[in-house]
This record gives sequence, C-alpha cells and structure tokens, in this order.
Amino acid sequence: MEQSSYLVFPSIDPVIFSVGPLSVRWYGLMYLVGFIAAYLLAQKRLSQTSWSREQLSDLLFWSFVGVILGGRIGYVLFYQFGMFLDDPLYLFKIWAGGMSFHGGLLGVLTALFWRAKCMNTTFLRLGDFVAPLVPIGLGAGRIGNFLNAELWGRTTDVPWAVIFPNAGHVPRHPSQLYEFALEGVLLFIILWLYSAKKRPVGAVSGLFLLGYGSFRFIVEYFREPDAHIGLYQMGLSQGQLLCLPMIALGIGLIVRAYMRGKDHVEQQKI
Repeated sequence: MEQSSYLVFPSIDPVIFSVGPLSVRWYGLMYLVGFIAAYLLAQKRLSQTSWSREQLSDLLFWSFVGVILGGRIGYVLFYQFGMFLDDPLYLFKIWAGGMSFHGGLLGVLTALFWRAKCMNTTFLRLGDFVAPLVPIGLGAGRIGNFLNAELWGRTTDVPWAVIFPNAGHVPRHPSQLYEFALEGVLLFIILWLYSAKKRPVGAVSGLFLLGYGSFRFIVEYFREPDAHIGLYQMGLSQGQLLCLPMIALGIGLIVRAYMRGKDHVEQQKI
C-alpha cells in the first residue's frame, strides 16, 4: 500500500493559546480534564463514605501533586538516568517534557499513605476509592500524547496507520489511541462497574494494578521503544518490565482480599 493511503498526521500546535508568558498546552489541558473528571466522579460516591468534601478536595489535590512530582522524577530515573547523571538539574527542567506513569503511580501511592493517616482510614480502603477515578485521566493523557504527535507506535501497514511528523515519515500504529481505549475507556468501565458493589478491601486496588499492568504490557508491543533504551531480552521494553511488578502485586492483592473472607468486605461507610 502506498504511503499516500495512510493518514498523515495534521500539523497541530502543542500550544492552544498564550496569555503573556503563560502558554496553555494540549497536554496540560488533558491533565486538567483528568483532575476535573476524578473530582466529579469522587463526589458522586462521596455519600458512600464518612468523609467531608474538604477531605475529598485535599485527597485529590495531594494525589494530583503526587502525579506531577512522581511522574517527572520517575521519567528521569526510569528513562533518562544517564542524562540526570550528566546534569542533575535536568530533573527540574519540566519544560523539556517527560512524564512517567509508573513514577506518577508511586507519587500517588505516597500521597495516599499520608492522607490515609490524616483521614483515619487504611491505605487499601483509600486506594479502593481512588482507583476507579484514575482511568479517565490516563485516557485524557493519551489523547494529549496523540495531539502532541509523541510516543507513537511501531511501523506497520495496517489500514489505520498514521504517519507522524518527526517519526521517519513512515506509517505507524497510533498506539496512543490504543492506550486511550484500553487504559482509559475499558479500564474505567471495568473498575467503575466492579466497585459499584461491595468488594473485599484491597480488591479494587488490585484489579486496577492488574488491569493497567496487563493493558499497558499488551500495548507496548505496538508502541515504539525509547530509542536510547531499546528492547531488553525476550523483546521486552522498559515499560513492560515496569508493568510486571504491577501485575504480580495486583494479583496478590486480589487473592489476599478474597482469602480474608466476608468479614473484610467493604461496608457502605468507608
């Protein structure tokens, strides 16, 4: 099939608009969409908890901070550690781009540990509440990646392949959209429906880790590996290696939750 038969990605300015020195970018807007969606969904289920709106706002605010700080630190340590060793200040060069989901997850987990103590609840109960709120933000982030024409997929000849600028002018999988569909839409549906009924404490958190880890592991086969890292043995990417502990921990949490029995089923009031 000739190159002209594929979708050529249009030229989209990553900056939506600017006001003086302030620039609003598509990726930043997607973060905002994810935060607002999480807040609205959390409010919908707030009546099932014993928490106040103020506690909820604090929880989501510090989780958002954890995403930003953890995402940046994780990207530098997981994907650009050599650059960090050459220039430690690179860690603070946020304008240069670079965020890691796995780092963001660690940042959120840190925030949840702290907020659980402040809210007089357990880490897993808090995790079960937060887990279904996350996928929409993940999906929005992948749309941001697509609009930025970044994190493209591997070369392919499928009819829906896209020719991205600065990607060798060859047709590639729109892997950002695959991730949007799996990590965003499908994972949200699974978690939201599963968490609508009483579940053993830790089961929802475990399902999130298992679901995201599995979906991301699959999509990585279609996503172009980082050029400076490439693939490891058995053809696995850095992202896939980071997903393996998530999958194992997710399975472990689910098994642990159901082994503890009905006495530990989540009650109406968290």
